[in-house]
Amino acid sequence: MKKIIIEAHLDIFDSMSELPEEIQKLLNKAQQARENAYAPYSHFRVGAALQLAGGEIITGNNQENAAFPSGLCAERVAVFHAGSNFPNETITTMAITARSLNHTVTVPTPPCGACRQALAEYEVKQKSPIAIYFMGEKGKVVRANSVKDILPLIFDSSYL
Repeated sequence: MKKIIIEAHLDIFDSMSELPEEIQKLLNKAQQARENAYAPYSHFRVGAALQLAGGEIITGNNQENAAFPSGLCAERVAVFHAGSNFPNETITTMAITARSLNHTVTVPTPPCGACRQALAEYEVKQKSPIAIYFMGEKGKVVRANSVKDILPLIFDSSYL
């Protein structure tokens, strides 16, 4: 038997004010997008903002549906929009923020597993990492320098 140890290296900032101005701007765009989320069932709004290498910022928010599996998370709305409209652009950074209409979210909220897999696909496709910053409604912000930091055993086309 062989044992494999997997480590993740994440940076935790006490607040947005500790971040570079361009990351604060991206998180602000994610917060704005979050407020337009369609979340009548969960009352949990998520906003995402992507920075493309060419300077473009793409936003997305969660879109729920009464047939629950038919909805889509903010991260995938944003990344699929970028892939559809800017297919040759590199995604450099993603900012994610979440808020509940039922309570204050102070814990940094990472992407779900399906979103991690979708982001991993784009990271592999573009052959460069995507830095991911995520937070709740307020408080601490976590930075992962690559999707591989939050999904270390990615499934990609090399398995097919």
